[in-house]
Amino acid sequence: MAKLSLHVSAAERQKESKEKKRFSTSQKGWGKGFADKPVFVKRMLLPHFWSAWFAIGLLYVMVNVLPYSWLIFIGSKIGRLMGTILPARKYVLKRNLELAFPEMSYDERHELSKQIQRNTGMAIFETGMAWFWPDWRLKRHVIIDEEELQYARQCNQTGRPILVLSAHFVTLELMARIYATYITPGIGVYRPTDHPVWEWAQVKGRTRKNLALVSKNDPRSMIKALKSGAPIWYAPDQDYGRRVSVFAPFFAVKETATVAATHNLAKIEGTLITPAWTIREGNKYHLYLKKELQNFPTEDAVADAATINKVVEDMVRMAPEQYLWMHRRFKTAPDENENRYPGIEE
Repeated sequence: MAKLSLHVSAAERQKESKEKKRFSTSQKGWGKGFADKPVFVKRMLLPHFWSAWFAIGLLYVMVNVLPYSWLIFIGSKIGRLMGTILPARKYVLKRNLELAFPEMSYDERHELSKQIQRNTGMAIFETGMAWFWPDWRLKRHVIIDEEELQYARQCNQTGRPILVLSAHFVTLELMARIYATYITPGIGVYRPTDHPVWEWAQVKGRTRKNLALVSKNDPRSMIKALKSGAPIWYAPDQDYGRRVSVFAPFFAVKETATVAATHNLAKIEGTLITPAWTIREGNKYHLYLKKELQNFPTEDAVADAATINKVVEDMVRMAPEQYLWMHRRFKTAPDENENRYPGIEE
């Protein structure tokens, strides 16, 4: 049986780069990984970028013209369609649920998988809402506990570095927009892309209400961001490889590669680690804002990784169907010969 492929091959990417279909517009180098405004160059108007511009324009029109209920309905249908036309992602989803929830029956995981696919499709339009909606329309759909809101505002008035600990929910883009609207603008950690139009779109959308983005591959810039006086949003719940990770429990996988950056960043004097995440509840988006982690960090990076994973796991268990289970969260194993996704071509 042929293995499934998740990504464009390296050879194909090199070919596209030579043809000017891929090139980076983001700053690189230690301490230079900030993006506070979108970068546009004339090459981005070449015909092979027209489809991307059309998609961005269509998303803008749809989220600003269609009723909310239509957006959610269409998004759920797109999500189910993605499960058909993207078999590699569907396989990763299936394996993640098997690894994370072995106590579930096959039928339970199958039903959860369908819900996740629907929510993943909804995320397309929820990203558009975060990027393009005016404040007045956004505020119609927001829930925040008043006591939690006042606590978050007080934390940001202390002048201490604040690392807002979040997770990769389908509503992550909305979480950053809501936080900036109700509490204070901040800086997001992101992954720059070598597709210049999508890079332009994500920087423009995410900095509409916020200050800047900082590359996850540039730790010096992350430290500068944390010391800037603005909150920095960080979601450490993806697998970035063994070089930057330690192994700690996450759901049923006892040894999950977990980035040590949270432990390292928290060592900056005075840093507060404050969990925050957003869950869709009916037609509302509930921003949860919790108090800072106590006795964190310790001297033990593995213990701290376990603490962070437990915080994220508790978030996810509130709405596992709204979590991004489509990426290989458990890809890196302690044993380099262990393959937790045997159906995927490397």
